[in-house]
Parts: sequence; structure tokens; C-alpha cells
Amino acid sequence: METIETKNLERLKKLSAQYFRTIKPFPDKKGLFTAQIKLSNYSELGCIITETLKLCIVALDQDAHKTSDTVKTSPINVSLILEMVLELIPTDEFEILDEIHQMFVGDN
Repeated sequence: METIETKNLERLKKLSAQYFRTIKPFPDKKGLFTAQIKLSNYSELGCIITETLKLCIVALDQDAHKTSDTVKTSPINVSLILEMVLELIPTDEFEILDEIHQMFVGDN
């Protein structure tokens, strides 16, 4: 007969395979991982990079956008940056935390 610990370990292995998908091991580099951002095309990538840099410049020096030739007077597309950040949130991993919590805390 299996012990509760053995059953929980098997369940954890299944859950981790199912949910831990946001970062993937980097090939040929032990201890390094990659995370992907979904993009439509190179233009979108360029926009994200540009908007992120503009946001950083303005955050560092609020008057920089008034005199800079690099940062145009157009408003920073914060929604584009926030969409990119949303892509990086490990929602699957949050779900497994609920499952683990239920296994170890909720069953008592």
C-alpha cells in the first residue's frame, strides 16, 4: 500500500509536468532558463523595445522627452509594455501553487 507521501510525490511530479511551462531550460547551459514573449512580427518587437526605452528615459528624467530628439513628443504606449509584461506572468505556475497548497494545507 502506498503511503500518503508517495502519492503526494507522484501527484507533484504530474502537476509540475503539467503546469511549469513559463520558463524552459536553456540548451547547453545548466541552470539557465528562457521565457518567451509572443509577437506578431518584427514591427511589434521594435515597438516594444522602443516604448520600453522611452519609458525608462522618461522615468529617469521627466524632462528628457521635452528636449530629446530620440524620445518624440508622442505619448508612451504603456498598454503595449503592459501586454508584454502580462506574457511573462507565470499563470500556470500560480495554478500549481494552489494545487500544492491544497495537497499540504487543505487536506489537514
